[in-house]
Amino acid sequence: MARNKYPEETINQILTVALNLFIQKGYEQTSIQDIINELGGLTKGAIYHHYKSKEEIFQAVTDHMFKGADEMLSGIRDDKELNGLEKLRKISRVSLENPAQNEMASAAPSLLNNPKLLAAQFENIFIKGVPLYIQPIIEQGMRDGSIRTDYPRELSEALMILTNFWLNPAVIQATPEMMLRKVRLFDEILKGLGLNLFDEQMIQRYEELYRLSAREVSKEN
Repeated sequence: MARNKYPEETINQILTVALNLFIQKGYEQTSIQDIINELGGLTKGAIYHHYKSKEEIFQAVTDHMFKGADEMLSGIRDDKELNGLEKLRKISRVSLENPAQNEMASAAPSLLNNPKLLAAQFENIFIKGVPLYIQPIIEQGMRDGSIRTDYPRELSEALMILTNFWLNPAVIQATPEMMLRKVRLFDEILKGLGLNLFDEQMIQRYEELYRLSAREVSKEN
């Protein structure tokens, strides 16, 4: 393709292609030339006009990935119409319904084979996700009575780690039945803590994603 005269569009194209390659091939196995080949005509010079290295592209990709999540989380955190528990439920529902979840499941990636992407996600959770969004919401729930816990930081970390890694088929691949048992166990644990987070529709959405991921994995094999 010809070089786009609109830099923002060119940047978005580079980041979209790079993300797909990083997911499918892994960061280490993806070269600048791989990215150029997928862009169909954009020159190496055009890419280096925006990014000095593959590492810089990776940083831009992860910033772009997490930007949408940050906007969603901050919007729900600052919603004055919802109590703490309602905010956690909304975050879970919106995250599950995000069309990007289908794309990730359909890509059949294994983030265990993409340690750089996995580490970036882990870092984002502990630097931003927990202290800026989830913990303040849980602390609000403690104040308004909708959440009962003496461990807001620890509960925030457990929620983020379990939902983003333990329940994520892109990290731990298993049969849909096995993954669904984990969701139901997680639901029981949370209810035991007085946190009624999931409804049946959300559990069914998990099952849909797991089955989608399983179909793609079977195609790969």
